[in-house]
Formats: sequence, C-alpha cells, structure tokens
Amino acid sequence: MKYRLAHWLQLLAVAVLFVVQSAGAISAQSTDDPNPDSPTPVLLSQESSTFALTGTQGIFPGNGAKKVVAGFRYEPASTAVVYVTNLELLDGEVANAFRVYAEDTAGRVYKFPIIAIRAVKNAPGVYSVKMRIYDDAGFWNEPPRDGEVLISLTWRGLSSNRVKLLLGENGPTIKDDPGAVPTPLSTVQKFSKEPPTTEYVGYRWSGDRSRFMEQAAFGPTTALDQRIRRIGLRTWIAEQFQAPYPKIPYPGFPQMPTNAPVDCDGAADPDPLCSLNHYSMYPMQNWFFKEAFYGDAQLKHRVTWSLSQIWVTSGIETQQSSHAEAYYKVLDRNAFGNWRQLMQEMTLNGAMGNYLDMIRSTRFNPNENYAREVLQLFNIGLFMLNQDGTRKTDLTGNPIPTYDQTTVNNFTNVFTGWSLCSVSGPSCPNLVLGSPNYKDPLIIANTNGHDLTAKTLLNYPGVTNQNVPACAGCTGTAITSYASNSLNQALDNIFYHPNVPPFVSRLLIQHMVTGDPTPAYVGRVAAVFINNGQGVRGDMKSVIKAILLDPEARGNVKTDPYYGKLREPVQLFTNLARHFQVSSADGLSQSDGVVNGFTSNLGQNVFMSPTVFNYYSPEFYIQGTSLKSPEFGIYTTATSVGRLNLGNTFVFSRFNVSVPTRPSGTSFKFTELLPFAQADASGNQLLDELNTRMMHGTMSASMRSTILTAVLAVPSTNPTLRVQQAVYLVATSSQYQVQR
Repeated sequence: MKYRLAHWLQLLAVAVLFVVQSAGAISAQSTDDPNPDSPTPVLLSQESSTFALTGTQGIFPGNGAKKVVAGFRYEPASTAVVYVTNLELLDGEVANAFRVYAEDTAGRVYKFPIIAIRAVKNAPGVYSVKMRIYDDAGFWNEPPRDGEVLISLTWRGLSSNRVKLLLGENGPTIKDDPGAVPTPLSTVQKFSKEPPTTEYVGYRWSGDRSRFMEQAAFGPTTALDQRIRRIGLRTWIAEQFQAPYPKIPYPGFPQMPTNAPVDCDGAADPDPLCSLNHYSMYPMQNWFFKEAFYGDAQLKHRVTWSLSQIWVTSGIETQQSSHAEAYYKVLDRNAFGNWRQLMQEMTLNGAMGNYLDMIRSTRFNPNENYAREVLQLFNIGLFMLNQDGTRKTDLTGNPIPTYDQTTVNNFTNVFTGWSLCSVSGPSCPNLVLGSPNYKDPLIIANTNGHDLTAKTLLNYPGVTNQNVPACAGCTGTAITSYASNSLNQALDNIFYHPNVPPFVSRLLIQHMVTGDPTPAYVGRVAAVFINNGQGVRGDMKSVIKAILLDPEARGNVKTDPYYGKLREPVQLFTNLARHFQVSSADGLSQSDGVVNGFTSNLGQNVFMSPTVFNYYSPEFYIQGTSLKSPEFGIYTTATSVGRLNLGNTFVFSRFNVSVPTRPSGTSFKFTELLPFAQADASGNQLLDELNTRMMHGTMSASMRSTILTAVLAVPSTNPTLRVQQAVYLVATSSQYQVQR
C-alpha cells in the first residue's frame, strides 16, 4: 500500500497513543478539581459484525439491523446516520463538538462534516449522528475508494472505536483495527463509563496535571507538580493571577541613539557587549529563557509569549533590546487584564508603531500597514465568523468579507499623525535626548499630520460607532483631542465586532492547547470573552481560565490522533529543560539562558519573527489532510534533524561556557532519574518514571519495547548512560514531539 510522503509524516507525528486509564488509583489531588476525564465515545455496530449500525435521525433501529449491502455515495448531498453512546454532554453541546474521520483502503483520511447529533427516542444514552459523506475541505484531489472505510468519531480529544461503512455499491474490504470487536448496544450498555484497568501508570490524574503544566507553563517540574497536586488546578490559576512577574529582572538597558556610538565595542568601551546588549535581541532572548526556566509566574510568561505571536513585532525592524523590552512589557501588563486595554496600549507602542509604520503615516502620506493588520491578524480576520469560529456564508455559500479596501483606508486615516513621544517634559517621561523613545506611548506631535475628514468604520449588526465625523476648522489642541477620540472610537468599533471573541479565543487555544480545536471549544471560550459572568467583555483572566479548564483541554489522555500540537521549538526546549533541572554547564548555578541559537535553528528565533504573520500561520494545514496544525509550518527536513541534534547536545553533552557571550553555559541534570536506573537492572522502573513524567502515562507498548531494548544494551553498571539513552529516545520520539 503506497502512502504520500506528507501522509507518512502526519501518521508519524500524530500517531494514536496507547490509551492508559486512571481508574482505581488513590487520589491526593485537591477536591476542588473533579475527575478531569470525559468518557470515551463508542460507535455502535451491528450485532455480529463491526459494520456501523445505520438508520434514521433520532430513532434507534435496534440491534437486529442487518449489514448494509448497498453503500453510501460520496457526494455533497449524500448523508448517513450512525449511532454513538457513552457521552456526557454539557448544556448546549451539539454537533460542532464532534468530528467524524473516515479512512479508505488507500490509507487516505477524510473528514465528514456532522450535520446534527440528537438523543434518540427509544434508547436512553444513545445519540444519532447525521453526517455528510463528503469532505468539504477537499484536501485530496480524488474521492475515497469505493468499498469499505473505517470511520471514527472524536469528541473532546477522545476517539471512539472504528467501525466499517460501505461507500459505493462494491469495492475492496478493509481490515479491522487490531482487537476490534462488534459493539452493539447490548454489549456496550454493560458499562456506562470506562471499565477499571490495571494498566494504569502514575498516581491518579497525574497525566492531566502533566498536560496542564505543558499548556499553562513552560513545562513540568517536580515541585510544580507537587504544588498543583496539593491545591488543584483552579487554586493554582488563581495564585498565578496574583504572582509577581517577572522573577528574573528585565535587562533594563537604556534607550540609545539609532546609530551605535563610535566607541561601542571599542577598546575604551567598558561594556564588551555594547552592540549585543543595546542593538540586538541578545539580552531579551537570554532573559526570556531564564524566566521560562526559573520563573514562578509561569502562566503570565506563557500567555505573554502567546500574545507576542499574535500582536507580532520583530527585532528585524526594532533592533534595540530596550525597545523590545518596552513592547513585551505591554503584553505582560495586559496578559491578565482586558483585551480592549491591550488594543489601546499596543496601538500606541513605539515598537509596533515602527514595525507597521504607523509612526510614519500622515494625511499627506498615509500607510495602511497597521490599519490592515489590526483588523486581519490581531482581532477579526478576513471573513465573518459565527461565535464558534466557523465562517458565515452568503446565500450562494461564499464566505462574507469582514471589510474591504475602503474600510482599510478609513482606518488608515484614523491612525495618521501619531509619532514617537519626543517632547521634553512630563509628557514624555522616558525621553532620552538623541534617542528614539519607544517606552512612552505615541503622541500627536504635529497636528498637521492627522487626517481631519470623516471616516466610516466597520459595519456589523448592532454597531453604534461606525461613523467618525469630520473635524472641520479644527486647530491645535482640538486636533489632538479629535485624533485621540477618533482612535478610541476606532478601537471600540473593532473591539465590539462579533468576530473578536471567536477569533482571539481560537488563536489562544491554538497556542496553549491544540492546533485544531473543535468549534464547540472555541464557542465556549468565546462566550466567556463576550461576558465573563459579570457583564465584562474581553476579560483575559476569565478567557484563560476557560481555555485551560475546558473539557476539551482536560483529561489524563487524549486518544484523538488529530488532537494536540507539534511542540514549537521554544516549548520543546523549555519542557525538556524544566523536566531535567536545567542549570549552568558545571551544574552548580543557573543557566545563563543563552540557548536561542538552538530554537533559531528549528525555525523560531525569539523576538525575531520573520514576518508579521508570526513564525507559522494559524491556518497551516498538513499537506494532503484536513488537519490544521500551525507549528508544522516550520517543520522541515532540516528542522526535524535539528530537533534530534538539540536532544543529543543536552542529553549527552552541554552548552559550554564561552566568555563573554555565554558566561555560565547550560546543561541538564538527571539526578532525579538515577535512583530508578540504579535500583532496577531490568530498566522497567526507569521507563515507568519516564512514561509518567514525559508521556503522561501514554507510552505505547511498541515504543516502550524499542526503548527498553536500547537501554538494556547499556551495561547496568553505567546507570547514567542508561538514563541518558532512555531520555534521548523519549525526547526525540514522534510521540513526545507532539504535545497532547
């Protein structure tokens, strides 16, 4: 059977992990967090075969239904109804919480849209699923082969069993999954939830805590795991909302002239790193990694990093570390604040003004860069959205644009005349004469540069602030007031657009939890963005909490092969570093954080995004699939090898000192793992610990067997090398490379 290369990569990277349950273990976790696991859905089959039970929407046909001989046609109008049980639905949880995937005999995977899911009248606990037998995304240029296909239903990151369905009148048969058995209702209703299992690894809910620490922090540590185990997720989040940030002080270098002084890096300069410290991202990159390694306010650092990949600027254009610091402080100041305030401060930030040319845009020479991106990339996107993030369409089925060029032109006019704060006195407290001021907000310094004509902004249902009047005859301070009021009106006009809640919610979910969230997940978070329960729109604390505690985020394991996200290079590195007590090269102090060269080689140069579209697009699909997976946009042959090299360097070696640019170096410690290797020559205790610690208890049997063979090839008299061998193989495996 031949597969396309892209499909092989997909299967390798998002392979279905071995499911390990957690029933029957003793809990030590705080009672404020209930069992995070959702039940695994079960697709019903016929009584004596693995063919799907099919019938009519809302009516259960009974277990005596016979195998379907005539198959379903693959075309837009074709539909089928199958049945699922073992669900616990939230109020309002409907079809957009589910997905159906079909694999044909050629190994191609198709996503069949679900039209409706409905509780059946005559079988409690059973739901009928009506789906279209057609992949709307159309990523394959050809339809599935006629014949049998295997279909599965996914929900909250969990995959059902796979049952057969016949497409066309006839065709080749397809082999059942290993261990597949018929699942008629008479068999399934023997248990309503997961049966107990002895294949549990780790203490109760440890898998969910590990997953949580990857989503809400820059990786797990033993101390953080113990803390969350003791107080629970919700209490920890509440603590994080109040935690001082940052722990590692910002570099704090002063603003400098645009061009470096002649003595910078010269023999008379007392700072041997003058250019690096002042005119590069070097100090900010080092600070960023040290805060990720050692900071206590992990959630704020994690959210701020996510925001920096939405409200993008880049050191390619903004070269001073002090300027990047001022930009990042806007993000961290508003990470737990309100989205509207973030919009305000970021619009008037000097780094953003420089990067997207707002500081150079005047009524005589308007520049549309910021106006376009504040709409397209930062807040609402190109097309009108439903609250669950799906696109709205017109009567002919085409997506509805959110704005046109005229709208962009009008916003461009609003944003004219703003410049860096360069007035001596209290208006610009951070001004350093002779240096561009990126620390104070932009101001209207020259009133002659601001456009005074009327503007028409975004039009949408319920809009009340679409029209900005002209400022006829205005002069002096009247123009300044008019410009400020117009800017506020324009930002309000964007903020209250119905796209903002789903657009922002989906981006944050993608950065923190999973690359292709279901519309239901997006819709639940968007509802919190609209109203935090106290009538406040855009409350970031409530949005972050909703993202992290949603049932699609929580659970010990996720078995949906399309759930999760490729670990972006930064988080791949920090997760490993925090797992293994990252320290200086000699192991006696802290790392100096000079590790950006490794993530840069993997396609993620911190504070140096290649474009305003970030390192990768949130709309990136793996070729030949309907799987949205943004981080795969920077996954290439070269970066895949770089991931192996990163693991090799820090597992078997270290990043040594190189004065003055790398004063301490970086290394990993494996002292917490050595006792397991020393106590058990069979290697099983070591693999059990790595399974719990790194794999959330989901290491597949084949993966374990392969790693154990490699570990046992190392003499038991060398436990350190055994640990290194095992860690390296886990860290570079496809199963670990995908955060699930």
